[in-house]
Amino acid sequence: MSEGGQGQGDTGMAVLHGGGSTHAPLRPLAGRRAWLVTDGKAGHEAQAEGVAVALGVDYEWRRVAARGIAKVLAPWGPAPRDFSTAPPWPAVVIGIGRTAIPALRLVRKRAGAATFAVALQDPRTGAGVADLVWVPEHDRLRGVNVVTTLTPPNRFTPELLARLRAEPDAAIDALPGPRVMLAMGGTSKVWRFTREDGSRLAASIANLGAAGASFMMTPSRRTPAEVADAIAAAIEPYPHVIWRGDGDNPYARFLAKADAIVVTADSVSMTGEACASGRPIYVFRPSGGSDKFDTFHAALQRCGATRPLQPETRLDLGWHARPISAADTIAREIEARWASRARHLGPLMETRP
Repeated sequence: MSEGGQGQGDTGMAVLHGGGSTHAPLRPLAGRRAWLVTDGKAGHEAQAEGVAVALGVDYEWRRVAARGIAKVLAPWGPAPRDFSTAPPWPAVVIGIGRTAIPALRLVRKRAGAATFAVALQDPRTGAGVADLVWVPEHDRLRGVNVVTTLTPPNRFTPELLARLRAEPDAAIDALPGPRVMLAMGGTSKVWRFTREDGSRLAASIANLGAAGASFMMTPSRRTPAEVADAIAAAIEPYPHVIWRGDGDNPYARFLAKADAIVVTADSVSMTGEACASGRPIYVFRPSGGSDKFDTFHAALQRCGATRPLQPETRLDLGWHARPISAADTIAREIEARWASRARHLGPLMETRP
């Protein structure tokens, strides 16, 4: 689902780059090369990077700048002429985004069995475009090579969150507990943040503040100014930190150091990132929505990962869901299928350095 699924891209978070990870060497793809073929959208890149980090691969970005007829025809049609594909082939190629799918298909065709191809999100061309396709559970695509998870992948592993939690941050660490992160989305294709929605959210947050909470707020590029102003006014009487778009974005540190998280229902990615924390999560629902969003949020409530936020909600730190790590689930499925292919094809799977 693309509507509102911006996550780190929503907040302008600087993506944490790097190759490989600290995963155990027993993971069969750890240290091997990977290409991440994306349309350049920050939310898409966060998902692709999350899977790459979980695999422990040494990855490089292959961004697709589709123009003209290539952009119009995507995900069908040819890859952009300036998209370079040549050996040495990577062990894995991960593609995400409508305009990136033709490039993913081209890599798969030219590399053959040497490269395991993965498509994240519904490619809109059928599941046969890749060796493995991931979609969220609320999407309809299914098949023998389709894997689903409740939330999207992200790179917020328990190890990363623990490291960020331990690192000092004077402004955040000075906030008294409980610290509540406010992850704000905004208007999108199916969601509207009305003035009434802003007032209702402000009342809910002020109620938490009156009960002793402090706040860490990250508005989105999609957050209407009047809503952001209403929330800023609501937390003004209480200890708080607001990121206003200048300098380093503390989104990741907010997520790691929060005792509880309030997230708006319009962003699937930010909700999934909150679920990676294992903290109590309260979801505020603005006006609008869709059946897919309803299915997504209902499933999270059923498994105890989230609760709805209302003006009368009392902050409860006593309930915790287990952290949800979609990236690790997807990575293990890739590893199992890659290992099965390696057993059958042997030397054909070797990639040149």
